[in-house]
Amino acid sequence: MLIGKLEIEMEMLERHLLILKFVIEQEPIGIMKLSEVTRLPKHKVRYSLRVLEHEGLIGPSMHGAVTTEKTKKFVEGLDERIASLGQKYEEVKKLGSEMK
Repeated sequence: MLIGKLEIEMEMLERHLLILKFVIEQEPIGIMKLSEVTRLPKHKVRYSLRVLEHEGLIGPSMHGAVTTEKTKKFVEGLDERIASLGQKYEEVKKLGSEMK
């Protein structure tokens, strides 16, 4: 149960980042096109777009989702934040190994 929640969150993070990647590369881009290029169902694309918009990383336009002024700063800090998560993963892995 503990790890299951983390797995779900990681899958959602991966999906949100995938959607953001395509918005950055192909803006403006709509739900139908995002669903096609990501091979994700429209309802999952729509949810990710809502999350990204709530975070201020994308915004709506008449022709689809577009990036915002926050997008570049977020992307520039992404490697560092993911590296930090990787370090945390290694710490948790070590703890798990110590329990055997």
